[in-house]
Amino acid sequence: MAFKIETVIEEQTARMTLHGELDSLSARVFMTEIEKLSGQPIEVLVLDMEDLDFMSSAGLRVLIFSKQKIGTHLAIYIVKPQELIVDTLEKTGLHHSVTIVDQYPV
Repeated sequence: MAFKIETVIEEQTARMTLHGELDSLSARVFMTEIEKLSGQPIEVLVLDMEDLDFMSSAGLRVLIFSKQKIGTHLAIYIVKPQELIVDTLEKTGLHHSVTIVDQYPV
């Protein structure tokens, strides 16, 4: 399944819904969306990953990049990720930098 991303911004929250596979090629699309948020007063980034089947290390790098680009104050919520993605976040230690939830708002 091809990667697709939809972004909605409401007040200080950006919600991105990710579909398909987030690999090295599609990570560029994800990064472009994150770059669009820089300079805006975003406090919360919600990543709905229920329909995301795969995330490579390139996708993980974009998660790290988002904190650097938008600001360390940024709260990142990952909503309904697949178990494989949760395992990857835990193995890399990134689960300490994000909040994994079943729904947002929590």
